[in-house]
Amino acid sequence: MRVFDGQGCEHQAQLLEVTRSGITLGIEVAITTTPESHLQITLLQGIARNDHMDLVLQKAVELGVQAIQPLWMQRSQTRLKGERLEKRSNHWQGVIISACEQCGRATIPQLSPTEDYSSWINNGTSDDELLLMIQPEAQSCLREREKPAGRIAILVGPEGGLTPEEQVLAGAAGFTGIRMGPRILRTETAALAALAGIQTLWGDFS
Repeated sequence: MRVFDGQGCEHQAQLLEVTRSGITLGIEVAITTTPESHLQITLLQGIARNDHMDLVLQKAVELGVQAIQPLWMQRSQTRLKGERLEKRSNHWQGVIISACEQCGRATIPQLSPTEDYSSWINNGTSDDELLLMIQPEAQSCLREREKPAGRIAILVGPEGGLTPEEQVLAGAAGFTGIRMGPRILRTETAALAALAGIQTLWGDFS
């Protein structure tokens, strides 16, 4: 069997013992793993309904994101706190790990603690070079952007998208709106279409 440590290393392993409390493996030779995308992409995802959020996380991992920041936005339908939020975050982490196992990634993308959008955007976003937000009415598209030399951050709203107020805050923070074609996409479709477009134009799809 193969096992990975989440930090980029994968190894052949031999099952040595199975008990009620766990299993014991013998770790053997390291295996050359599929290289990570050279693009450093952070997905800033407005928290959507359970099944939609799980799909976004799963497929974003397959599409090579390095980090994911869940955000409570005005149109997020449920806001969890305390133990319920911790349980949901642990579930999301499990989805991410399972996606790594499925697609052969040995590095687990970072899942940042859930934050309120207004607090996050007002406290400074990041040092990412290219800041994009999905905005159906935007005039520009991905193809019109130049390939960035540094990190990329892409902001996607939950069901219903970003509110006008949230778009204004994002614009003030340096985000540029992009449209994903002439049709309005669901939140899970928009995130994955944008990631696939980025990988096609500048990443390891080309």
